[in-house]
Amino acid sequence: MEINLFQPAREFIPMINEVFRTLVEVTKDIPGASVENHKFCTSVHYRNFDEKSWPMIAQRVHDILKDYPRLTLTHRRKVLEVRPLIDWDKGKAVEFLLESLGLSNANDVLPIYIGEDRTDEDAFKVLREGNRGYGILVSSVPKESKAFLSLRDTSEVKQFLKSLVRWKEQMSNVGS
Repeated sequence: MEINLFQPAREFIPMINEVFRTLVEVTKDIPGASVENHKFCTSVHYRNFDEKSWPMIAQRVHDILKDYPRLTLTHRRKVLEVRPLIDWDKGKAVEFLLESLGLSNANDVLPIYIGEDRTDEDAFKVLREGNRGYGILVSSVPKESKAFLSLRDTSEVKQFLKSLVRWKEQMSNVGS
């Protein structure tokens, strides 16, 4: 089996690590601030500290990024995310996976993408617009989405996946 690794952000890993260490240092005096390294991006979570501190933390992150023009800052719900400035998203990742696995035009495969985040919308869009599979949004509140289906929480996801397995088993038994 051929393994096809495509990591457009690989060259940014040392830079991301450097920014991560700096962010840890400049946020250590802020109670409740949390910095996470996700290999290809780093995030500063500010949901656990006083709202009055939000502008201060945002300014610190902006100040650090002035030295890194190839990195960009995105704002999510109570999270600041530092990521490489590249044309890559979860939709492109889905397209890449389908292509590299030879499944782009396969009629016997049903791609399902499950996500709970605004960044998952690119993947939902690729599957919906190309009629290539189904996106499933996990959200406890109704939201506008490109997803085909919405489930409320991880227990509903588990139930859905179990029902898919049962359906597949039943279909296999019918054919034998």
